[in-house]
Amino acid sequence: MCTRFFIDQNLEELSEYLQAVKESPLLRRFEERDPAPFVTSGEVFPTNIAVVLAPGKDGRRSAFPMKWGYRLNKKTTLFNARLETAGEKPTFREDYLRHRCIIPASWYYEWQHRMGPDGTSSETASSRKSAPAAKYKIQPGGQSVTWLAGLYRIENGLPYFVVLTREPSGNLRKIHDRMPLILPEKVLDDWIWPDSDPGKLIKYAVTDLYAKPCG
Repeated sequence: MCTRFFIDQNLEELSEYLQAVKESPLLRRFEERDPAPFVTSGEVFPTNIAVVLAPGKDGRRSAFPMKWGYRLNKKTTLFNARLETAGEKPTFREDYLRHRCIIPASWYYEWQHRMGPDGTSSETASSRKSAPAAKYKIQPGGQSVTWLAGLYRIENGLPYFVVLTREPSGNLRKIHDRMPLILPEKVLDDWIWPDSDPGKLIKYAVTDLYAKPCG
């Protein structure tokens, strides 16, 4: 699962992307048509506008401002998509095949859920209120950038994205029953290229992650 991530504006790897998005005319369009906070440092929340990597007009990796969430109707907005079914569900199928993106972050956050006997979350709204869950910052071991894999679509001339999630790896199973799909930098261009086969790239997913309690 992924409900928040963090961007450190001092990371050299992200400075070029951040500057490109700050100068993007898409930001003005968002201000006019669908305003939301544009976050370039600190915690990024669902419905915020963030820096996202996708193919430019020349097909090369480019940075764009995109708003987090697919709005289905007035009451429902989706922020994540399950990797296992994204290629089949009508909401995500076309984007999984042709509109893949990368969301650069320093790390993402997760809150520890109570797990049932089957290894899935047994937490309820009432249990969260009675005992707040521990918060963790999670990122690949030895890396300063976490490349979250996602999908995007265009609505009324504006781009929106969701984060792909998968089953957790290693020690993350003790925290939550989902985690984002994270890719190494070497396959980013292949991932966002519309003609590539995403199924062949999933095997490169980063699973060696470090979880540190916040607080």
